[in-house]
Amino acid sequence: MNKKKIWLSSPHIGSSELRYVQEAFETNWIAPLGPHVNGFEEDIQNRVGVNHAAALSSGTSALHLALIPLGVESEDEVLCQSFTFSASANPIVYQGATPVFIDSESDTWNMDPSALEDAIVSRQALGKRIKAIIPVHLYGMPAKMDEIKFVAEKYGIPIIEDAAEALGSTLFDKNCGAFGEFAALSFNGNKIITTSGGGALLSNDEGAIQKARFLATQARDAAPHYQHSHIGYNYRLSNVLAGIGRGQMEALNDRVQARRANFNRYKEYFASVNSRGYKIEFQEELEGYFSNRWLTCILVDPELNKGISRESIRLALERENIEARPLWKPMHMQPIFKGSPFFGGKVAEKLFEIGLCLPSGSNLTDQDFDRIFNSLDSVFS
Repeated sequence: MNKKKIWLSSPHIGSSELRYVQEAFETNWIAPLGPHVNGFEEDIQNRVGVNHAAALSSGTSALHLALIPLGVESEDEVLCQSFTFSASANPIVYQGATPVFIDSESDTWNMDPSALEDAIVSRQALGKRIKAIIPVHLYGMPAKMDEIKFVAEKYGIPIIEDAAEALGSTLFDKNCGAFGEFAALSFNGNKIITTSGGGALLSNDEGAIQKARFLATQARDAAPHYQHSHIGYNYRLSNVLAGIGRGQMEALNDRVQARRANFNRYKEYFASVNSRGYKIEFQEELEGYFSNRWLTCILVDPELNKGISRESIRLALERENIEARPLWKPMHMQPIFKGSPFFGGKVAEKLFEIGLCLPSGSNLTDQDFDRIFNSLDSVFS
């Protein structure tokens, strides 16, 4: 008999979502835009603490629409965290610009402010135009935004926060997504809340958000006929999916609490493992940092763990139909970005080599954890 799949991070839907969706059907607001889109945008603004938000079809589209008002185009450069998902970097290429990848620091695993400044100095010395900086709050852990902002302001370069994984995370009580000129959120099916597929662009710049909404709806001019003076995109979130998002936002605090409880269960389990001579490490919070713990991630150095590697654990879980995944493969190591400029050392490469994401869904049950821990026992016994 096949065992039920335990996913890395599956959607967690409650009852409020259905209420909003039913309202959309009852009022016939099935068209792309409607009152739930407006309400969802207000929910996001209020939660993150920004003045404006545009609900979009993905986090990727949000990053893309952030680059356009900053004038990113061919022959420009954008400095991007290397240790991330490809969606952080792909929109740079959409605009014909060059991504310059920045290594991580070992505290938060996010963009290294020192390597960032090295990149700026080096690229500007070559006469390159640097139009933006994209740090990422990886797995929900806030980046060192104070240091990154200091460097960005020193050289007059705007920040686009990739907060796709970090809704509900804070840095000294300020929400991730409220530090840069722009920020992107993702509501993909595996995120801490979901709209099935979706995202949002955040900013305090009302004009920029209005332009984003215009571009996201095919850049249709104000005319009785279909007229277009700009290239547009089909990037808006539908009213039905926004209804799901409104219900999900009501449960966000509970979802964060559940994910953090998952992290604590893993911490307790591996404390026992480490007491037997192993050394499994975690992505830890610094003082003033609050992670939503979207995913619980561990580091498994074979040299410190009697030859056990992250693959030893991943494959043991896979045999029990339990999903785990290596940490992100850095962008400067990806075939598509071969030859792109990179600044830093080997931090991101090492994290990829020894890092593993464990099942972290907010709907994991005690029975699920029993299966996970039994599988891990088979590795460490």
